[in-house]
Amino acid sequence: MSFTVYLTNGAAHDLEEIHEYIALHDVSGKADYFLTQIEKTFLSLSEFPDRGVYPKELSRLGIREFREIFFNPYRIIYSCKGRNIYILLIVDGRRNLQALLQRRILENNTQ
Repeated sequence: MSFTVYLTNGAAHDLEEIHEYIALHDVSGKADYFLTQIEKTFLSLSEFPDRGVYPKELSRLGIREFREIFFNPYRIIYSCKGRNIYILLIVDGRRNLQALLQRRILENNTQ
């Protein structure tokens, strides 16, 4: 049984920013290759949505309704609601994410 994967506006914006950064600072074609590969990663959640782990920044707060998978060095934060998967955040995992995760998740839960 397959799930449907959706990108939130915030996650789509994250992808655009990462793509633009790579296009400006790396070899030609790498940004498009990155986009293809990371999309494969998060679309694979349609078959295995529970494979992700709980983000440690949220787990410490007792929040366990979100999961994450990795496409190094990026973290893909998502939630499952029924047969739908919502990609909430795609961010470089080397950043301090506590405030960013809380802000983005609270923002998406109020929309």
